Amino acid sequence: MTERAGHRVAVVTGGAGAIGGAIATALADAGHAVRSLDQAGDPPVDLGREDDVRAAARRVLAEHGRCDVLVHAAAAFDKAGLAAVDLATWRRVQAVNVESALLLAQAFVPGMAARGFGRIIFVEEAARGFGRIIFVVSDTVWAPPAGDMLAYVTSKGALVALARTLAVGHGADGIAVTCVAPGLTATPTARRDMPPAAFDEAQSRQALPRTLVPGDVAATVAFLASDAAAALTGQTLCTDGGLVLR
Repeated sequence: MTERAGHRVAVVTGGAGAIGGAIATALADAGHAVRSLDQAGDPPVDLGREDDVRAAARRVLAEHGRCDVLVHAAAAFDKAGLAAVDLATWRRVQAVNVESALLLAQAFVPGMAARGFGRIIFVEEAARGFGRIIFVVSDTVWAPPAGDMLAYVTSKGALVALARTLAVGHGADGIAVTCVAPGLTATPTARRDMPPAAFDEAQSRQALPRTLVPGDVAATVAFLASDAAAALTGQTLCTDGGLVLR
């Protein structure tokens, strides 16, 4: 028997955004206590600053005593190609998109590894804890649409590599680490920044020609956070209507 999701604490970065907010809602609906870390949060958290990230992790542990599910959905999306990108922009994108994930994993993995959820007690199970780490990446890792997404696509590729390495390193601790890779999703920001033709073009390349919405990502994350996904780790699930087949 495993502990019910209602006794689990989920931390979602970017919870004030469309995708992060949908994820937070889906996890709350599944019974998790959800804490959002976002620059628009209360208190605000700048995920590009190490001290802010570490302080936020300490607050979660002080208030809840644990983090059982970590979802990193926040992302900086600064655009620049090879000739135009400057190191300040590059480093900011990597800090928000990759380094904050690393810092939060450092903060929460020890507790995940130390806790069990009332599993059936076999000798080989007794030392195992429970944890889920889920990174929201992007199908642009496999199909970059433009050269000006250099820093962003690189950061998402780094998250995939980080997830695979953490999966191998902490599977014996009962921690599963996975990624979800959305395609072009109809968020308010995407609708504002992208022309309608971009959505039409993306749908024409999808095996399932439908508009992608934040709930598509949230449903996949909720599954990966659940006991039903106990055998999944080190994998990336593309929620992009079949634009990328891998």
